Amino acid sequence: MDLSDRQYQILDIVKEDGPITGENIADRLHLTRATLRPDLAILTMAGYLDARPRVGYFFTGKTGSELLTEKLKKYTVQEFQSIPVVVNEDVSVYDAICTMFLEDVGTLFVVNDKALLAGVLSRKDLLRASIGNQDLREIPVHIIMTRMPNVTICYKDDLLLEAGQSLIDRQIDALPVVKEVEHGYEVMGRLTKTNLTKALVELGRDQIM
Repeated sequence: MDLSDRQYQILDIVKEDGPITGENIADRLHLTRATLRPDLAILTMAGYLDARPRVGYFFTGKTGSELLTEKLKKYTVQEFQSIPVVVNEDVSVYDAICTMFLEDVGTLFVVNDKALLAGVLSRKDLLRASIGNQDLREIPVHIIMTRMPNVTICYKDDLLLEAGQSLIDRQIDALPVVKEVEHGYEVMGRLTKTNLTKALVELGRDQIM
């Protein structure tokens, strides 16, 4: 985020003389405490300053890039996950291709008759199945999908960076966000490379606001 001239002045004062009370900062700038309060709140919420009761404000010593990195490290999967697109393991490859096209996604999550995660279908899986003279209406997706337990999963409370690293390490486009239930996993969401990009854009927008 871009700071105002007055906010930079506040930072300089706190760096030099902190811990220092809000009243003393206001006196140094010839302002009222009420006028200064929004600036102090912004600097504190952004992480540049910290405050202790009856002690005052002090500089955290962190740069803008360090604060952005810290914020990114705190993001969890549930903050950026998308709605999952799910198909039953008995649907045909043809129907799965239609679903992927209509939903505009690159990965489908496959569930069994108990609505538990059974596997994952990628564009590559469907493309390979489409090569040749096979009747795609007669091939169920469970024949070509990546089956559990060979599916990489994540949970809503996982750190976004760790889930993103799984996407990179496995060279896949999406992870199912799951909840453990009896006899398996229920699909609660999906995490994609687009979701990771959204997180980075949000950080960048905060930086220029």
